[in-house]
Formats: sequence, C-alpha cells, structure tokens
Amino acid sequence: MKSFAGVCLLICGLLITTTIGESAVKGNNPVLLPVKNDPTYCFRIWFKVGSQNDPAGMEGLANLTAQMIVDASTQKHKYEQIIDLLYPLAASYEATVSAEMSVVYGRVHRDNLNDYYPLLLEAILSPAFLQEDLDRIKSNTLNYLQNTLRFSSDEELGKAVLYTDIFSGTPYGHIAEGTVEGLNRITLDDVKKFYAAHYTRDNVVIGLAGGFDEALVGRLRADLMRLPAGKPRSVPAPVPAALKGFKVTLVEKDAPATAISMGFPLDVVRGTTDWYALAIANSWFGEHRNSSSHLYQVIRETRGLNYGDYSYIENFPQGGMRSHPPQNVCRRKQIFEIWIRPVPREAGHFALRAALRELKHLVEHGLTKDEFDLTRNFLRKYILHFAPTTMERLGYAMDDRFYGISRGHLTTFRTMLGKLTRADVNAAIKRHLQFGNMQIAIVTGEAAAMGEELLRDAPTPITYKSPKPDNVVAEDREISVFPVKVAAENLRIVPVAEVFK
Repeated sequence: MKSFAGVCLLICGLLITTTIGESAVKGNNPVLLPVKNDPTYCFRIWFKVGSQNDPAGMEGLANLTAQMIVDASTQKHKYEQIIDLLYPLAASYEATVSAEMSVVYGRVHRDNLNDYYPLLLEAILSPAFLQEDLDRIKSNTLNYLQNTLRFSSDEELGKAVLYTDIFSGTPYGHIAEGTVEGLNRITLDDVKKFYAAHYTRDNVVIGLAGGFDEALVGRLRADLMRLPAGKPRSVPAPVPAALKGFKVTLVEKDAPATAISMGFPLDVVRGTTDWYALAIANSWFGEHRNSSSHLYQVIRETRGLNYGDYSYIENFPQGGMRSHPPQNVCRRKQIFEIWIRPVPREAGHFALRAALRELKHLVEHGLTKDEFDLTRNFLRKYILHFAPTTMERLGYAMDDRFYGISRGHLTTFRTMLGKLTRADVNAAIKRHLQFGNMQIAIVTGEAAAMGEELLRDAPTPITYKSPKPDNVVAEDREISVFPVKVAAENLRIVPVAEVFK
C-alpha cells in the first residue's frame, strides 16, 4: 500500500499528518501500548491486505484466507484441538478483514501467556490449509451472504448495497465477504497462493498492548520475522465515478418496512483539519446512537417513524451492533452516509425527503453558534468513551499508524475541539457536503410502486395515529413536496436473491 501523502492538502483541508497507509513497519517497528497495571496482553497483528486485493472473479479471497488462519487447523493441531486448548485459557484469537486491513487479534491473561502464545504463532506462521476447513468456512460465508445478510438485516443489507454501488468498478466495489460466484470459484490453491503473497514479514505491523515486557516484544518480533520476505504490489486508491443527480437501487424484498441508506464519496480522511471540523458537524446532524442528534429528533423523536437515524463521515460497519466507532477498518477513500433505520413502507418516501431536506439545510446554513457550542462541549466528553479498553486503545494506535497521526487520533480530536471555530466547521461543510448528487439504496417491499413514486416525484403526505402540533403539520407539508427527482435511467430494481451474486 503506497502513501498518498500531502497531496490531500487542497481536497482535505489543512493536513495535520503527511502520510496515509505508508510502509508501516520499516524494520518491523511495532506499535506498542504499555499499560503497567494491566494483567493481560493484547495482540493485534495487522497485515496490509484486504478485500481491495481480491483478484477479479475471486471476491472474498482475502477474507477466506484470514479465516483459514484463525478459524482452522494448523500444521500441529487440528481445529477441534485448538478449541479445546484455548477454552481453559479463557482466550481466543480472531480476525477482521476490511477493504485495506486484515488484523489477527487476541487477548490473554499473563498467567496463560505461555500456553496461548504458541497457538497464536502457529495460526499465523503455519496454517494447515485443509480442504475440510475451507469447505466449512466457505459454507459459513455463503450462508452469511445468501441468508443472513439478504434476509436477517435490512439495515446492513442496504448499507452494503450502498457501498458497493458507490465504489462499483473500483477495488472497493464488493464487501469483504465477497460474492457468491467469487466464493464458489475460490480453491484451496488460491488461498495458499494469496497467503504466500500477502502474509509476509515485509507486509506486517505488530501491535502489542497491556502489561508486557521488552522480552515479549523481542520474542514477537523475532517470531514474525520467520514469515517469508516479499512486498505485494500496492493497490491504487479507488476513484469512484462522479455522481450526477440521485441514483437509486431498490432492493425488492418481502419486508413490512423500508430501510434507507444514502451517501456520496468523501475526500476527507481522519487526521486532517477538515475531518475534525466535519466530525463536529456530523455529530450535531446524526451522531450514531445519540438521541440528541438532529436527524434523530426530526424523524424519530418528533414523528415516531423508526428506531433511529444517523450519519457518518467514515466507514462504520455493523452499526446495529455498535455504540461507538470500530477500529481497524481504515480506508483511503470514505463516504458521507445517512442511515435511516426501517420505517413503515408508506412512510419511506417521506422519510427520504425529510432526511435530504435537513441535509440541504445543513449545507446551506451550517451550524448556529448555539449548535456549534453545544456539540463541541458534548464531544469533549463523549469521545472519552470511544476506547475504554486496552484492546480498543491498541486498535486506535494501529489506525494512527495507517493514517500517519503521530499524536494519536483521540488526542488530536480533543485538541482540535479546542481550536476549531464555528466558521471552520461551516467552511468544511461547504467544501465537502452536498445534497443534490447522491447514491441511494432502499430495501423495501413493493419496490416497483416505490420506484414509480420516485420517478413521478409526486407529493407524499403523511398521516399519524395521533394528532401532531401545528408546527409539525406545517413542516410535514413542506417535506411532502421536497424535490427528489430521479431520472428513469438512474433507477434500478434488484430482487434480493440477486444481491451479492
């Protein structure tokens, strides 16, 4: 992964750091987070490879390879034996795979280190790559794509469709789990070759946190130097196609409600001044799982249409399972995203209009002084909850290495909250946010009928089971005719069974 250094100055605002994704371990330099009184050891072993490295036609290979390391046999132990050995240690090791990162991570109490450490090293250095393990993992992944993602969570389905639509034709153009056809095409030999090419000592970043000593650091470095040499070819940062107007994908599904995700590419990444300015604006507009944010107040609190409404300025997978941002899902290209949790089918078009109307107001007017002051004061306290554990703080430290944030993201965040002005925030909004060019993913029943509504752009009045105040009724009249004109060539309907095929 090559750096794309200070060239971001004009598009990302004043650059605080100079490199993103630069060779992260010159001389295998580890990321260390000593915590003197922590009786545990936290490991994060980051390999600079992700779904962007999947060969065409083998979408999902990076994820399959990582799972064949952490959820399968080693050359010394069968999979069932590993489970039996880890159980009494109250420890495990797992892997996460995103567009640009594959991270093997685990945590163990210091009393169990001598039993745990060899198992972790075996998994990384000597996976067995057995066909029976590949068959099991591939089956589980296909089940996730074909059943869980398609039919269990309309919210995650919509967000996945949104990302794949925005980045279509780029290395980001599929989710980490891949596609059904891609997975079915992958062989055991493909996994072995991918591992040999990408799991090398020149492609690894060591992360260690907790009450470790220098001896463990040296041991870990020496052991991982046993990986083969080799630096994989870097993948250029994705360049998504420019959006013109509203482009809509309607996923036809037998569902009683409508889930909506919408967004557009964002040329701002963590570590730049404009990212922190946008973080303030975004927190006011749609902070994840926060009932005081504006979208939540407009759509859920005032109108009771759904469970929640949020917005994001960087990748936030599995939002339904998280309260705070995840670690180790770094990207060189982000999106601005609005997530409208499922609303009744008859309110879907209205909720879409309501969210876009509020975004338009934010872009045109920015934050007021009171909104800016309130949000900045809130964030000063709130971000203290982003990394309460040693493992999470290590995750942020690894992300800092990816983005080149020398002082640390959370420390920089708090510093910038004291420096940024309302004018800075509103200027960043003007530079980076907009409301007229948007990719929209909608999971709904009666998709054809909703498509006709969008093409006609006809009014969508709404009714409630109980009366609303006059000011809400008046505002509803404006929302019901807010223009969201979609051209016929920019609307497509996809049966849910065809998604991720």
